[in-house]
Amino acid sequence: MRVFDASALLAVLGQEPGGDVVSEQLEARDGVVASVNYAEVLTKLIDRGLDEATAQLAWHSLGLKVHPVDEGIAAVAALLRPTTRALGLSLADRCCLALARQLGNVTVVTADRPWKALKGFRFTFIR
Repeated sequence: MRVFDASALLAVLGQEPGGDVVSEQLEARDGVVASVNYAEVLTKLIDRGLDEATAQLAWHSLGLKVHPVDEGIAAVAALLRPTTRALGLSLADRCCLALARQLGNVTVVTADRPWKALKGFRFTFIR
């Protein structure tokens, strides 16, 4: 199982560098995404000019399960703030990491290179 960050998903949907790596990771069909990252991806697609139906079609093409951010994930995301503040991680970023931790410290797929400084997580960096 792997958790996908919005940056990785936007790379594949926008045919950006690293999108090919994400496509390979998606082939395993074991991916999940935190609900806030799902919202982030849809928001960016709409910002890029896609209408709601097209954005939803693009999303569904990824074949990912959306995992709700529950009380446990929210608490871990909050506790990650002190160690991630200097890296500029957003609440959505921390929810992604918290989900990975809650699922048994599974691999996180991301384009965010500053995350390399984080200890205690497994990453696949797409670029």
